[in-house]
Amino acid sequence: MSGGHAHGHDHAGDRGGDRRRLAIVLALTATVLVVEVVGALVTGSLALLADAGHMFTDAAGLVIALIAATLALRPATARRTWGYRRAEVLGATLQAAVLLAVGAYIFIEGIRRLLEPPEIATTGVLVFGAVGLAANAIGIVVLTRGGRSSNVNMRAAFLEVLNDTLGSVAVLVAAGVIALTGWHRADAVASLFIAVLIVPRTIRLLRETVSVLLESTPPGLDLDEVRKHLMALPHVLEVHDLHASQITSGLPVLTAHVVVEDSCFSDGRSPQLLDQLQACLAGHFPISVEHSTFQLEMAAHADHELPAHR
Repeated sequence: MSGGHAHGHDHAGDRGGDRRRLAIVLALTATVLVVEVVGALVTGSLALLADAGHMFTDAAGLVIALIAATLALRPATARRTWGYRRAEVLGATLQAAVLLAVGAYIFIEGIRRLLEPPEIATTGVLVFGAVGLAANAIGIVVLTRGGRSSNVNMRAAFLEVLNDTLGSVAVLVAAGVIALTGWHRADAVASLFIAVLIVPRTIRLLRETVSVLLESTPPGLDLDEVRKHLMALPHVLEVHDLHASQITSGLPVLTAHVVVEDSCFSDGRSPQLLDQLQACLAGHFPISVEHSTFQLEMAAHADHELPAHR
């Protein structure tokens, strides 16, 4: 016996809003990309050209995020019972991998420029860098207004825009230092600073998305504590095959086999016990009633199952 899912649930949440915000930010990023390429050609600035390369990579990541958010809107079917909710996690994983590659490129290029600093036309760089910074600031406002931490896909998109913003700030600071002091290695130092800020965040995001894909226990959920709470309920004799995972960020699910007294199946108490199990779980842990599934068993049922139970 298990918890039913006869209710209608809006798993899509604000996915339509996520898609609109991603589309706006993608348009801004693509515009800045074009502006910086033109600026690099006009000024001969390697810094602007490098930042345009970052923008191109980030624009590709935002396209991935937009596709994932669009797929997440598709309804569940008999073949895909969770719809395409996990597309968000796949999209975020791809974005994190791209960001990690960008961070590595920034680091390597920064070291090279420390050894061979390029000449930069600072006035033009300041103008085009300011345009990029303004557009990225608007992108950050658009994403944070809708809640950038609503899912890992939106968090990854936020990191993309943050990467662009830091790149624009670094370009402006480096151009300013070069204009005032003539120290051309400022560009390399700024690039290395960006890598130090971006790479650790990207690694954390990648670890989180891989954890979801591996169906690891959701962070903050102690299955030993879950078992202890369930075992404390009347008529419960044993809890085994206890598993918890996440479909996507913010959507944990749990299943368990619960051995109960045989009398529960003869006196009609099993439906009430099932309600108690789900209420206990929802009351103490971040697992909603509709996303917990319990199989009630007699003690003798263990004789028909494999011996390895958790």
